[in-house]
Amino acid sequence: MTAPSTPAAAPFAHAPFGRALCAMITPFTASGALDLDGAQVLAERLVADGCEGLVLSGTTGESPTTSDAEKSALVRAVREAVGERATLVAGVGSNDTAHTGELALEAEKAGADGLLVVTPYYSKPPQEAIEAHFRAVADVSDLPVILYDIPGRTGTRIEPDTMLRLAEHPRIVAVKDCAYDMLGSAKVMAGSDLAYYTGCDEFVLPLYALGGAGFISTVANVAPRSLRAIVDAFDAGDTARATRGQLRLTELIELMMASGLPGAVTAKALLNALGLPAGPVRAPLLPADRGAVDGLLAAYEALGGALPAGAVQRAVSIGVQTRS
Repeated sequence: MTAPSTPAAAPFAHAPFGRALCAMITPFTASGALDLDGAQVLAERLVADGCEGLVLSGTTGESPTTSDAEKSALVRAVREAVGERATLVAGVGSNDTAHTGELALEAEKAGADGLLVVTPYYSKPPQEAIEAHFRAVADVSDLPVILYDIPGRTGTRIEPDTMLRLAEHPRIVAVKDCAYDMLGSAKVMAGSDLAYYTGCDEFVLPLYALGGAGFISTVANVAPRSLRAIVDAFDAGDTARATRGQLRLTELIELMMASGLPGAVTAKALLNALGLPAGPVRAPLLPADRGAVDGLLAAYEALGGALPAGAVQRAVSIGVQTRS
């Protein structure tokens, strides 16, 4: 498959990593080991289907249960597969500043183009400490940094005023926005040059229309062309088509991202059903049950996706595994 051509970017948009990024799952073998061959196959397919960048070892990539060595190996394998046809952003965030810095250096050595750094989780540091954490990580490596603001998972958000101060750092260039605060996002976009990527698939068009850079999407694992079509249509001036594209994805987005199951679980269920590299999730995650799989497949088919024979059986037969 050939990637769609890239239209000229919207006049107000700047997208240092491309506009259409997939938060890629990490494929595992049936025994739960890292599947580097599968990762290469999936990465090539995603790029061929319109992804301009891939984010590896994010939450969707099950970063809490992959080792440091696995994270580096994944970047190297995917770089080998896609070459320079897509940007690669490595998730390196943790709740340990020193460890995050070590992961940043390893990602740089492995061939990443940028770093995704999440707010330190669980310990709930105050804003001064959050700012110091991000500055320390950005000082360690020469790679540009995407701040990942997802208070629903970390327990602490990056406040807009903190974002504005961090924007002064020359290597802090973007935000993955999962804060569900459009006013706060607008404040930062109006007051800085940070490139805003939505990490919430339902906000692809709203944030892009406001001046965002694009999306980092979990749903793009299974519907990359549909998501890419939204930003392409908007850039072409066809806002009605962009709106139709966003609304058409509503059911799939809801089932994949708002059904109570993590995106890694729902994305892997669909990819397994389609016969694409995914494999099991690692504990403590559990695979999707039959009811969830049936709903996901129905929503995928409603978008015009074709299901191969045995799709349901494949999706429900792959259980949870630990690393071998």
